[in-house]
Amino acid sequence: MLDGYKDSQPIVYKILKNAIIDDKSSHAYLIETGGFYDSFNFVMSFVKSLLCPLKKLNKNNCGECHQCEVIDSGNFPEIDVIAPDGLWIKKEQLQNLQKEFTTKALIGNKRIYIIKQADRLNKSAANSILKFLEEPDNNIIAILITDNIYSVLTTIRSRCQILRLKSTDISKEPLNTIEKLKQIITVNQKDNLTTETLEEKIQKVIEFVNYLEKNHLNTLLYIGKLWNDYITSKEEIEMAYEIMINYYKDILNYSLNQPLEIFELNNDIKMISSNNTQDEICRKINKLVELKELIKYNINSNLLMDKLIMTLEGVI
Repeated sequence: MLDGYKDSQPIVYKILKNAIIDDKSSHAYLIETGGFYDSFNFVMSFVKSLLCPLKKLNKNNCGECHQCEVIDSGNFPEIDVIAPDGLWIKKEQLQNLQKEFTTKALIGNKRIYIIKQADRLNKSAANSILKFLEEPDNNIIAILITDNIYSVLTTIRSRCQILRLKSTDISKEPLNTIEKLKQIITVNQKDNLTTETLEEKIQKVIEFVNYLEKNHLNTLLYIGKLWNDYITSKEEIEMAYEIMINYYKDILNYSLNQPLEIFELNNDIKMISSNNTQDEICRKINKLVELKELIKYNINSNLLMDKLIMTLEGVI
């Protein structure tokens, strides 16, 4: 139940608890996982409390509940969970959802749909869900889950209440930038690197972004010295993209006057923020997420980097 997360997610827990108790839940939530290991179970605990006729948050103050048992089994009729079909969430999945939700709730007075990996909505699916969000039904609640809210369309973000879960790993203090990045890097390659080598590669990725933002397409001339000499394997390329995505996310945080999550404020972050609009930074984050997906298809690394530079510079 939701009370089980009051210590690990105190801010989001308090927001959702008040919404449930006051019966003022939003019609749509966009939840950024923040690397929290139990994010989907957290969402399902929230859903249980939303649907509970007694607004219970804790099993200890609740009797035997058949409704929660049905929810746990995945067979509760008022809950729909949508996940990518292959690489993307498709328009047909949203159309089927909308068709199903035109019927009245079968048991309670609310229906809830959950979209996992909401950043994987293809263009037509995103347009479908946007229409659903623009004309909200009082009895329908949307919960969109993503690892990166900035890869979700701005028009969708603007129609949702945004909540950010806290990563229990990177919140421990004191950690510097390198240590925080080492915590969130998920690829196996880091296990085969010494601490010194890993720190060097992290620093080289940051230097690459700073150079690109200052020199633009001229970066293509020096890609060997800036990148290829340091980032060599498929796993290291994936690791590098994770670092770049998080770097731009903190640049956007600075632009939005929000606290930086990973990086320490410096002149490079200020420079990149001043030279890019917020929409441009969001576009770059989104493109990095898209290109990161190509790594698994064994695309030529040199071609991938050329594409990265030209894409971030808006040439393609």
